[in-house]
Amino acid sequence: MTTKDATKPVTAAFCRESLRILIDDILPLRVVTPAIKASRKYTQIAASMSEVGIVEPPIVAPDRTTKGKYLLLDGHLRLAILRDHGATDVVCLVSTDDEAFTYNKRISRIAIVQEHKMIVKAIERGVSEQRIAKALDVDIPSLRAKVRLLKGICPEVADLLKDKHISMVAMSFLRRMAPLRQIEAAETMVVMNKFTANFAQSLLAATPRTQLAEPDKPKRIKGLSEKQIGLMQRESANLDRQFKLIEKSYGADHLDLVLVNGYVTKLLGNAKVVRFLAQHYAEILVEFQKLVDAKAAAT
Repeated sequence: MTTKDATKPVTAAFCRESLRILIDDILPLRVVTPAIKASRKYTQIAASMSEVGIVEPPIVAPDRTTKGKYLLLDGHLRLAILRDHGATDVVCLVSTDDEAFTYNKRISRIAIVQEHKMIVKAIERGVSEQRIAKALDVDIPSLRAKVRLLKGICPEVADLLKDKHISMVAMSFLRRMAPLRQIEAAETMVVMNKFTANFAQSLLAATPRTQLAEPDKPKRIKGLSEKQIGLMQRESANLDRQFKLIEKSYGADHLDLVLVNGYVTKLLGNAKVVRFLAQHYAEILVEFQKLVDAKAAAT
């Protein structure tokens, strides 16, 4: 970034003032089907709105073809719930652009660790369990399980997973590991970008008994025999060693690849070199072209 670019003012993506708009003047970009209305997500949002109102205002953009109308960029479920409950208008944030990609693909929804912290903070401030449970559309035992989410989880793992969408079942598998093994498992999940309960269970299965939170307690994994668990532990140890070796050399190898690719690209930009290779080393020319094409495809 140049000095000139750094001094440019940042253009706001929204109007500074929110706007109360008639629901009939808002044009949804997709249909909320009966199947969606029967989903768990829909009922949770409806329960939350019933208890505490709208937390995130819908986001709209002026319709360029029809004056006084607005395109709904984000908040289709919220708007459908309001419509079903007979509301006639809603306060919206007004975007200066009518693209919906950002809201559908680039907005980070609340993760389970963040939800846990919000619930704990609400309870500390005196909000009753009953009201929180009603707002989240869960029963009291489920709410208390969310409160206990980080019990037995070391702080480093909580920090690693603070913005990840991991299930409570997966967290229960991590809880059965010793702190250092928890960190290793969480780092593996982050690197692999896999946060499913099945993956967490496989990491637990590959954990030696000495690295469990309760090493004296027999480790039972549904569907796996002791022999299979032992095999998984050995394979996991081998993979871990290989991963660490690759990790050490990855930076240098990647730099070498970038330099080589740049050099080969320059070579293929020289007509005389290409002609010479085509006449005498056609197979090498083909491989050089594959290398350059692969780099171009990656960018």
